[in-house]
Amino acid sequence: MRFGVTLRSIGTAPEWTAKCRAAEQLGYDVITVPDHIGGTAPAPFPTIAAAAAVTERIKVGTLVLNVPFHNPALLARDVAATVQLTGGRFELGLGAGHMKAEFDDAGLPWQDLPTRLEYLTTTITDVRRRLEAVDVEMPPLLIAGHSKGVLRIAAEHAQIVGFAGLKPKPGAEPGIWRLATEAELAERVAFYAGLNRSTESNMLIQDVVVTDDKRAAATEWAGLAESTVDAILAAPQLLIGTEHQIIDRVHELRDRFGFTYFTVFEPAMERFAPILKALRQSRT
Repeated sequence: MRFGVTLRSIGTAPEWTAKCRAAEQLGYDVITVPDHIGGTAPAPFPTIAAAAAVTERIKVGTLVLNVPFHNPALLARDVAATVQLTGGRFELGLGAGHMKAEFDDAGLPWQDLPTRLEYLTTTITDVRRRLEAVDVEMPPLLIAGHSKGVLRIAAEHAQIVGFAGLKPKPGAEPGIWRLATEAELAERVAFYAGLNRSTESNMLIQDVVVTDDKRAAATEWAGLAESTVDAILAAPQLLIGTEHQIIDRVHELRDRFGFTYFTVFEPAMERFAPILKALRQSRT
């Protein structure tokens, strides 16, 4: 199994360096950054390059680029430079975009999902062609999403498929999400397995709660997610329990869903680290 952490803010240059080195020292395999607009959201490519420059072994990547934000020719240029600057440690994560408010903020047109999926496909083809033209190897490609359209594209083009376990909230503006249920996520994993069994599967863990009282922690999440306690405890995108219970749960998710690459968010980096270490030592 592999383990990654998504870092969502830079701080100062020394703070960024310290975070990246801490992730490597804690045993993580991959540092990723998202692609958002507003607040403390980092610009993906310079932060990735900086992360690689201050670490030694850890891979770096995007989880994921909002492809409709990017012109394919300029994206290919940035990918080529990042491949070169990271010494081949770069994994390119792509998505079709989902936050309408960010498109509005950037002054970019919001398009329907079929149009965004078509743009994702043509961008992958164009970037690959442009990299070949300058003799730069295409980095490993991760494509993440929940829609069947995104999963079809991942099956055709990606080495890694990403599941975030989020679905659009009915009746809400695009970009407002709810947790997918265990059954909903299982259905999408099964759908993808019918398309392609050879790719690595990533699960983006929405939270890690280390506790002796699972139901109390799940009750808090149930209120936030407008769900039931039992549904929260069953959700694959949440890890709740003692360290030993979470270790068993990760093994269960691997065996049931085929997830062999798990990513946590920055706030969980330290508390997941002992679990990561124990999983490394486990042979089961």
